[in-house]
Amino acid sequence: MPQVSDSAARAARDLRVVFSRLRRRIREVARDADEGVLTPSQESALALVGKHGAATASALASAEGVRPQSMATTLAALDRHGLIRRTPDPDDGRRQLVTLTEDGRARVADNRQAREEWLALAFEDRFTEQERQTVLEALRLMERLSHL
Repeated sequence: MPQVSDSAARAARDLRVVFSRLRRRIREVARDADEGVLTPSQESALALVGKHGAATASALASAEGVRPQSMATTLAALDRHGLIRRTPDPDDGRRQLVTLTEDGRARVADNRQAREEWLALAFEDRFTEQERQTVLEALRLMERLSHL
């Protein structure tokens, strides 16, 4: 591993820990808003379908970094909940495209809104205006990491 400064190593470690905790908390907020309970993998797959639109199960598995068999199980559960629909792929009749149903779209939108509201209220309640401005500046700097 190349030599890095103590501050770079600490920033990397602390960012990973804080990011993981924040992501976990945001997921909890979304789960608390749900009427029906989905597993984390089901929630993640539902959001993925919402983000990518019509996609094959294998494409979703690849995007999620899971085995196709695992994605098939996850999609079957989402189908039982009435959150996705499968239609024949017009380019290859052997495959099916997965899309969200109206209930699926509503659930994804409700989850997104619950997470955004929780986060905005947390910033409003726990940070001063100056601290929020500091966070915004830090986010502008962190944006560089997403373009590596």
